[in-house]
Amino acid sequence: MSALTFPPPPVSLEAEALRSEVRAFLATELADFPAERRMESWSGFDAAFSRKLGQRGWIGLTFPTEYGGHGRTALERYVVIEELLAAGAPVVGHWIADRQSGPSILRFGSEAQKRFFIPRIVAGECFFCIGMSEPNSGSDLASVRTRATKVEGGWHINGTKLWTSQAHFSHYMILFCRSSGTPEDRQNGTSQFLVDLKTTKGLSIRPVHALTGEHHFNEIVFQDAFVPDDALLGEEGQGWHQVTSELAYERSGPERFLSSFILLVETLRVLGAHPSERAAIAIGRLGAHLVTLRRLSRSVAGMLQAGENPATQAALVKDLGALLEQEIPDIARSLVAVDPPTPEIARFARVLDYTTQHAPSFSLRGGTREILRGIIARGLGLR
Repeated sequence: MSALTFPPPPVSLEAEALRSEVRAFLATELADFPAERRMESWSGFDAAFSRKLGQRGWIGLTFPTEYGGHGRTALERYVVIEELLAAGAPVVGHWIADRQSGPSILRFGSEAQKRFFIPRIVAGECFFCIGMSEPNSGSDLASVRTRATKVEGGWHINGTKLWTSQAHFSHYMILFCRSSGTPEDRQNGTSQFLVDLKTTKGLSIRPVHALTGEHHFNEIVFQDAFVPDDALLGEEGQGWHQVTSELAYERSGPERFLSSFILLVETLRVLGAHPSERAAIAIGRLGAHLVTLRRLSRSVAGMLQAGENPATQAALVKDLGALLEQEIPDIARSLVAVDPPTPEIARFARVLDYTTQHAPSFSLRGGTREILRGIIARGLGLR
């Protein structure tokens, strides 16, 4: 069996100095944000807020300065993300572009693509979504059926993408599709394309409403949608390698264990300074899990900074993080009585309701529990 290591993240005095700056900004900027809006956090859209972060230099922190980035470390970026999520800031507008689309373009894109997209991402003015999931495919990404067919000057794309978060306000999608062969070829014959969601003809974005009535997801239908040759990201036929490299960015950050954090904060608020012994034990246990996950997650950030590909470690952080995120609503409900409905209790109940309704999705987004554990097993040499 292979060993799985999480080396200590390097010490970064710059990152901790940055933390104070970000925390002070958020204390002012989010002063009037109610707890239920903070609960949305990385599902909360606010284009003006994303632009403010861009103006402060807090998007694209690790991107090279030659493309408009800031050339800072992965740990400095980690601090910014951690503070934004802990405060419940509305970050979804720029989130995908900063977390994975920008790094993918920097790694696989042409010089022209880098110079066009990266400065816009860094400014908080260019939003991306992910075109991976498809109907009737579950988490089997390699069964992709959406197809790009070569035509003069570009490609015609046909197929459907589903569960595409925030496509309705995104400017671009990085599309994963088949450019040769058949679905039976699995990973072979796949490619990625940069699709302009605002101008591409033959493309329709259809809302998929959650049971809560919210509109985060979309179905994207391509019907002979034309994209030019320069929309190809990386090399034709190398889509699988590119998309799996991208997933380490998606699975390793603090968003994978902080989705329920605002509920934990509200639980502590209503429990007060003198909780019962039972509540103190439960909160202490949750705190220990959070500290451990944070240590693992920061280790992954350090490995990314060192140029490594910690796909197995990132999958483990994501799997354990989702377990904790889904556990917090149940524990909070068992510790706090919602009667009598004082204003403080009513606020707690609204945050609890929101988190409970969304908790099932925590172990779906970014890869289901079964997929992640398969990745971990392969990384450990168990399959």
